[in-house]
Amino acid sequence: METNRIIEKAKHGDQNSFTTLLDTHWNEVYHFMLRRTENETEAEDITIETFGKAFDKIHQYNHEYQFNTWLIAIAKNVHLDNLRKRKSNMVELNEQREQMAHNIIDETPSAEDNLIYEQHLSELLHYIKQLKPAYQEVIQLRYFHEMSYQDMAEQLEEPLNSIKVKLLRAKKLLADIIQNKKF
Repeated sequence: METNRIIEKAKHGDQNSFTTLLDTHWNEVYHFMLRRTENETEAEDITIETFGKAFDKIHQYNHEYQFNTWLIAIAKNVHLDNLRKRKSNMVELNEQREQMAHNIIDETPSAEDNLIYEQHLSELLHYIKQLKPAYQEVIQLRYFHEMSYQDMAEQLEEPLNSIKVKLLRAKKLLADIIQNKKF
């Protein structure tokens, strides 16, 4: 019942609910895709895209089904789509999906943002270097180059929702690294 309450709040744009859903279900979706792809990078990319699509379509979620089952179904479809794209050698981005993407991430600083801003620059750079390169890149583009999500999507040639989820995940991982160093 708790998950349904969180989903309802997410449907109304509550950013903390999106973060809670991501934190709660990330490992399950990631490990499912890791078993399926046997490739960490691909599993992570599919998981990011899965959450992007799920958050974009949260209003279509049917409470008769388990939320994690819905996420796994989306992940399977994302994986199949990727396989089809590879097979047909299509690399073009689907501009129509980018146009339909909704801004699910609030521009106001989150708790992770506030923690990140509190760090000294040299310490922060040290912590950022502990992230995977893809996460380092989105953190640097957002906070050091002050790029918008749209600008980041264009520069990295990735869908807008993927950028949003990747940045959300990067901030969470960076905040965890920083917190673990403080205690």
